[in-house]
Amino acid sequence: MCRSPTALRVPKSPSVRRNPRFGSEPSLPALRLSRPVHRLPPEGQLREALPACSPAGSARAPYTCPGAWAPGGPARREASTARRWGAWPRRWGRGSGRGRGRGGAQSAAPAPRAPPAHLSVSASAAVNKVLARRKRKRKRRVSMAAAAAAAAGPVLWRRLLGLLPGRPGLAALLGRLSDRLGRNRDRRRRRSPWLLLAPLLSPAVPQVTSPPCCLCPEGVHRFQWIRNLVPEFGVSSSHVRVLASPAEFFELMKGQIKVAKRRVVMASLYLGTGPLEQELVDCLENTLEKSLQAKFPSDLKVSILLDFTRGSRGRKNSRTMLLPLLQRFPEQVRVSLFHTPNLRGLLRLLIPERFNETIGLQHIKVYLFDNNIILSGANLSDSYFTNRQDRYVFLQDCPEIADFFTELVDAVGDVSLQLQGDDTVQVVEGMVHPYKGDRAAYCRAANKRVMDVINSARARQQVLHAQTFHGDSLLTQEDAAAAGDRRPAPDTWIYPLIQMKPFEIQIDEIVTETLLTEAERGAKIYLTTGYFNLTQAYMDLVLGTRAEYQILLASPEVNGFFGAKGVAGAIPAAYVHIERQFYREVCSLGQQERVQLQEYWRRGWTFHAKGLWLYLAGSSLPCLTLIGSPNFGYRSVHRDLEAQIAIVTESRALQQQLHQEQEQLYLRSGVVSSSTFEQPSRQVKLWVKMVTPLIKNFF
Repeated sequence: MCRSPTALRVPKSPSVRRNPRFGSEPSLPALRLSRPVHRLPPEGQLREALPACSPAGSARAPYTCPGAWAPGGPARREASTARRWGAWPRRWGRGSGRGRGRGGAQSAAPAPRAPPAHLSVSASAAVNKVLARRKRKRKRRVSMAAAAAAAAGPVLWRRLLGLLPGRPGLAALLGRLSDRLGRNRDRRRRRSPWLLLAPLLSPAVPQVTSPPCCLCPEGVHRFQWIRNLVPEFGVSSSHVRVLASPAEFFELMKGQIKVAKRRVVMASLYLGTGPLEQELVDCLENTLEKSLQAKFPSDLKVSILLDFTRGSRGRKNSRTMLLPLLQRFPEQVRVSLFHTPNLRGLLRLLIPERFNETIGLQHIKVYLFDNNIILSGANLSDSYFTNRQDRYVFLQDCPEIADFFTELVDAVGDVSLQLQGDDTVQVVEGMVHPYKGDRAAYCRAANKRVMDVINSARARQQVLHAQTFHGDSLLTQEDAAAAGDRRPAPDTWIYPLIQMKPFEIQIDEIVTETLLTEAERGAKIYLTTGYFNLTQAYMDLVLGTRAEYQILLASPEVNGFFGAKGVAGAIPAAYVHIERQFYREVCSLGQQERVQLQEYWRRGWTFHAKGLWLYLAGSSLPCLTLIGSPNFGYRSVHRDLEAQIAIVTESRALQQQLHQEQEQLYLRSGVVSSSTFEQPSRQVKLWVKMVTPLIKNFF
């Protein structure tokens, strides 16, 4: 039986007396209290105790007074009247039935005033005893109810209550606050980082039994939970190559365009207007021309996805660069311009060109040629081909991955505006207009279109995975080789991570937060971004988890906005201000040894690299990397369309490639200290400090 201060001990077979005032209506039986109490239970708790007092004598039979506790019923009327008479305060202050006083004497003092005549006998007796006890015990030091509440709360509250003689009301209030604080503390304790894995537990996600090697979450196999969210592609590490420089990226892209036979798919923020960009367009034109003049014409298709606002900036822009291709090869070339649904109406009319790009962009960077793919954070612009440092990975002969990204770009293209040969744009037939149509309907359609691609690819890969490890009629490796399948067994797994918050797609955010949360003590995470503006969630995880962090960011001199005209020229100073605030937070928590900031600097270069390398505890090589378009900032999470891949590998050769890539970037950096912000170039103007908190979510 409950022993709480307000618990009522009810006899198992209570007697039912007839109320002489109300005829056959059963009155409340005499309740023997387990101990003196000084707070009557609230109405809801009292109602729970009443079912034991049924005329039938059953311990669980309901109270049979018709409508007793219904709205307007007699019990509610009596309770309401008793409250008006002061017997029952808001928290049922002090008072009881037949409890004994502090000295053990029976409470029998008459009530100072009589209750209304319409109360039942039992209710009248309760009111009389409450009023008498309140008057006689008013000078007690601490009410037992408050003491009991304090006993359940923190020790601090118990000490405070002991210093409040003659203040039972205040003591009861403090007890109530203690209860509420305790409940809130329990709720906070129940909020575990494991809740980040809640999407993995959804029954809508099809479950596939893992192979024996995945039953124990050791090494790289601990990351295979990601396949419950996105498709998992197993490849050989010999098909993965990490590129080191912008020039290598540019030359590889031109070479891949020249030999493409079936498809060229390019997704970027924009296409520049310089000579190198024109050289790239000429390569596309020559390849298309050869496909038409060939003895056996191929069905080569070129699909280009850019952002509408960034690609339309200026008189000469991305659209004008691609118009000749559209006009000459209208059946083979498709140019899609994504327009964010958040830029519409009066906002679209008022925000000038260049500033309208802060509302939302198409930020995916994928360059695909037949079955070969380049994943990067680089755009199609001359600086990204010469002296703007980024990251690039080349996946060779990976048809399943190429099919997935082709379908993804097509899906985003279907919800985008289509560039026409006369430099106008049109919506795909049957699709809601992104900024003229209903926003909710457009986002629902876009969500369905993109998620269909992700779910169908995930289902295909899970079926393939199940057949590979659990099929009864599987070919052995020798049989597969005899059948012509010469691909080696996979030792590397690719997971495409998509983030499109305008469409309520947050896969990349979930995976990134989970990786940061689950990083064990002794693990090392190297995180780099060209624009250091972490979301609050990422910042809390970096500061609150156990892994060691080396965060690489751009110094002001290598920031892409350094030296820009107008307001944009102050953006590097805003990043310095954000960096300084984060560094102060690290120092205030005493985390300087665990979390280190490093700034990239290279004369004549700018810095645009982004991604993550994860080193497990005790390992000198990374087993996981994230590479793609996200910057880990507010824009990447909430405003733009982003895509990157998680590469998980157990191949030492590929791990060595990733390690060398990380070292080459960090070798050109210096550790940030308090003296860093004392340099003249790090002095931030007052107006920048004031404006940064207001606009940090837009850059």
